[in-house]
Amino acid sequence: MQTMPLTLHVGMKVFDSAHKSLGKIDDLRFPENAIDPDVEPADIDGTDKDRKPDTIIGSIAEAFGREELPEALRDRLLREGYIRLDVPLGKDRYILPEQIASTSADEVVLNVDKDALIKRP
Repeated sequence: MQTMPLTLHVGMKVFDSAHKSLGKIDDLRFPENAIDPDVEPADIDGTDKDRKPDTIIGSIAEAFGREELPEALRDRLLREGYIRLDVPLGKDRYILPEQIASTSADEVVLNVDKDALIKRP
């Protein structure tokens, strides 16, 4: 798929090309031309998450995971749209529209594996 399906929503399960579970959609943004351009973009860096880390490892990851994205990457994600994937015990990752193979009611299947996704700094 080259465009973001409008049926995507927060909470959908995400699977890689081998159908291995990667996590759930934590946030998403449709391309600038798909939805009302006057809508403010979400906090793309993930700093808008209102959750408490469940473990010491989660606390450490949360403390060091708030760096901003490089401007060029941020601009691309906002222009093309993205899915922010909440990865258990790891850094969130970003999925580009061209990395989506298919979607169903509550599931997104990618055409790549986890290592091909953009990792949040």
